Parts: sequence; C-alpha cells; structure tokens
Amino acid sequence: MGNMQKLLAELFGTFTLVFVGSLAIIAAGETGTALLVSIALGFGLALMIGLYAFGEVSGGHFNPAVSLAMFLDKRLPASDLIGYWVAQFAGAILAALVVLVAFDSKTVEGTVTGVNPAYGTGAALIVEIVLTALFLAIILQATQSEKFGRSALTAIPLALVAIHVAAIPISGASVNPARSFGPALIGTKFDDIWLYFVAPAAGAVLGWVIHKVVVTGDTKLRVDRNATRAATH
Repeated sequence: MGNMQKLLAELFGTFTLVFVGSLAIIAAGETGTALLVSIALGFGLALMIGLYAFGEVSGGHFNPAVSLAMFLDKRLPASDLIGYWVAQFAGAILAALVVLVAFDSKTVEGTVTGVNPAYGTGAALIVEIVLTALFLAIILQATQSEKFGRSALTAIPLALVAIHVAAIPISGASVNPARSFGPALIGTKFDDIWLYFVAPAAGAVLGWVIHKVVVTGDTKLRVDRNATRAATH
C-alpha cells in the first residue's frame, strides 16, 4: 500500500470526523436533541432490520444511490440496476401509502424531506452530496473487506444514524432518492425534490471515486473485474 494512499486515508478520515461532528453540533442547536436522536435512530435501526431480514437475498441496497455505486464498482450487473431502482422506489411509495392509510395525508406530508430555509438550497445540496459520498465510501469498503467480518451489518446503520443527526436540520437527511420521493409523491409535496435526486447521484459517484483512489489505489479509476462480491447493503 503506497504512502500517498495512507496520507489520503488520513485526510479523508479526519475530514469525515470534523465535518460530520461539526454538523451534529449545528443540528443540536437547531432541533430538539431528543427528537433529533430518536429520528436518527429510527432510520438507522430500520436499515438494520432490513439488512438482517432481506440483505442476504438482494445485497440489501434499499437505496438507488447505493445501487448506482455498486454498478460503478461492477458488483451489480447493468441488467439488474433498473430493476433495483424500480423496486426501491416502489417500496418507498408503498411505505408512504401505508402511512396514509393508517393516518392521513397531513401526516405523510410531515415525513417529506425538506430543506431548512435558514441554511438554503446551496448548503443542503453540498451536505447531501458529501454525506452520500461518505456513506457510499463506508458501504463499498465495509461490504468487501474481510477484516470487518459481519460488522458491516451494524457499521452501515450506525453511519446512517450519524448522517441523520448531522443533516436533519439542514437538508432533512435524505442521501436516498427513494426515501424522499415516496413520501413526496403520496404527500403531494415536491419542494426541492430535484435536490434529492441530483445530490445522492453525485454523491454516489464521488464516494465510488474516493473508494477507488484512496482504498484501492486506482488513480486511473480502472475497474477491478474481480470485485464481484455482492454487497451486504
């Protein structure tokens, strides 16, 4: 492993610590801490449930951005990519429909991802791109490294908890187009919906590039055709 890779790993590792930690500080001042943590844990633990229940079957992506990154890394065939996206969006829409049936449209509207006007669209866009990139960098490595063993099933949900704690008061913490689109469609509230498609897609590509350069040392972004092991997320 080259020295430059080690330096880049330290650079991005420190960046992750300071960036996410700083956002968490900002978030604590904008939203009630107990409410913020409960929402973050809700999403993280929900992801863990999905991974343990269905992850061995499909790889447990549950997120179009994850599927895109897995496709770029040659772990998901092109023939499966569109099917995964359709299933993910359908699942999100179905979830929002169940909330509608159980409660009402106002309740569904309350679950829609939204940009905090106090920070603006620009800040939300940057936060969503960067956090999606970090999320995908974690997923790409944790699901292929033998050193981590089965810890990916807890590390990835915990990463999602951290992302929500950091980003809920700024961008609503999406990092997942399906998660944002399902409630938006059923709640008929499409404010800034474009952001929740563009940012996770850009973040997925950026996360894959970071993974290839920093972890595998592939500065030319060559595809490792041996990396075909299915992701557990």
